[in-house]
Amino acid sequence: QVQLVESGGGLVQAGGSLRLSCAASGGTFRAYAMGWFRQAPGKEREFVAGISRSGGSTNYADSVKGRFTISRDNAKNTVYLQMNSLKPEDTAVYYCAADASPLMYTAPQHERFYDYWGQGTQVTVSS
Repeated sequence: QVQLVESGGGLVQAGGSLRLSCAASGGTFRAYAMGWFRQAPGKEREFVAGISRSGGSTNYADSVKGRFTISRDNAKNTVYLQMNSLKPEDTAVYYCAADASPLMYTAPQHERFYDYWGQGTQVTVSS
């Protein structure tokens, strides 16, 4: 059974930075496309960023493009989300997810393609 554990969330002022990590265990991490999603209070969960199995392809939601960077270290079974220039509207619970059977080179943006999810980490950006 694949387990995903996020860390690195917290409280930060607008304009600040945070780096989220997601450590995977129990599976073949290098075979998975990985994604980060977030859910703000009262809103649906939304795609934030995705990365292919090798890390050669990344994709982002328009709302975070140019501010967030997704990366992975397959030797450490870990995916990261570097978040810069944070805004209050980035406040949400952030989840990492694994697509165990990626159909395409790029990571999918819809959550229905993801098989495993972490428990989430809270990110709060104050104005």
